[in-house]
Amino acid sequence: MKGSILMGGTLVVAAAMGIGLWYSSNSAYYYEVEGVTEVTVGGAVVPVADYHGIDADTSPLKMRACFTVDRDFAAEASGAEGAEPLVAPTWFDCFDARQISKDLQSGAAAVLLARSNVPYGFDTFIAHYPDGRAFMWRQINACGEALFSGNDRPEGCPDPAQQSEQKTGAVLSNAVQNADNTANMIEERT
Repeated sequence: MKGSILMGGTLVVAAAMGIGLWYSSNSAYYYEVEGVTEVTVGGAVVPVADYHGIDADTSPLKMRACFTVDRDFAAEASGAEGAEPLVAPTWFDCFDARQISKDLQSGAAAVLLARSNVPYGFDTFIAHYPDGRAFMWRQINACGEALFSGNDRPEGCPDPAQQSEQKTGAVLSNAVQNADNTANMIEERT
């Protein structure tokens, strides 16, 4: 009988930890972003409508957005090699990373690099459809991968200590500090 109590307790703890892990990766820390009327694309401010986004203070990779834009980005779609939409939480249903990825591969949508190294180590991409729908996400770049792994910066990466305050109002030292904290957390887990 004591073995079944121990096994039952273990299963309850495992289930609680699983639920906690699912919640922290799919719901916790996210906040919704509404009312955005413009985005920065290659240094230019572009008006947008119907903006619905999510973000989090815990990681730049959690940012996703869906919106419409009148501007045709097809001519500007360049410099986005390796752009791959990151999967959003299931409750953020306007952003279907798998479908966007298929559409980028088929040519049904164009992708462009909207911002580079804002925050440091992360690039922002926009997938744009001819009907005006657009989807935005961030992903880590080679500068960020080098920073997080402790390797030397690849050629062409700015010095994070000398990069100035960004238009978003985030100071680079905070991004570097967050990156250092994330790298330390990764080292502690391994």
